[in-house]
Formats: sequence, C-alpha cells, structure tokens
Amino acid sequence: MGIKLYYTTVTASRTVKSQQAEVMRILESKSIQYELIDISVGREVCDEMRSKAGNPTAVPPQLFNDDQYCGDYDMLSEAVEADTVDQFLKLA
Repeated sequence: MGIKLYYTTVTASRTVKSQQAEVMRILESKSIQYELIDISVGREVCDEMRSKAGNPTAVPPQLFNDDQYCGDYDMLSEAVEADTVDQFLKLA
C-alpha cells in the first residue's frame, strides 16, 4: 500500500509545475510517504495514469493509493481545507 503521485518533469505549464510542488509540499508537511511516477518517461505511463483516473484528458498531478484513484490537485486542496486529507488519500 502506498501513495503514488503521477507528475511530469517536462512541462511548459507554470500551473502544472506549481500544483505539483504544492502537492509534494502538502504530503511532506503531513509526513505522508509517496512514490513519484514521472509520466514524461513514456506515453504508456501517461496513458496508464489517465486510464486509472478514468479521464482520457487528465493532467498531472494525480494521486492514487496503490491503484485506487484519489483525485487531482483541486480535490486535494478541498481535502486540505476540510482537514480530510487522510480520508481523501484513503489512509483512514
């Protein structure tokens, strides 16, 4: 069992970069261990992320607990505001 963060090291989007950094900051501030999966290494990794998320146009960052989809940046932000991050990540 583990949290997986799909992200990309190759993007021109400032939004994606800042969202990825914020997700990592949130996870680290809560001492939640996670695995980084870089979708820029190959099309199949991006396709895998989109398939698991159930969204053919999903962009990083996307969060999973093993293969169970948790959500994206906006959904995590809502969980932070509601103080329900553990439930969001399916840790509780």
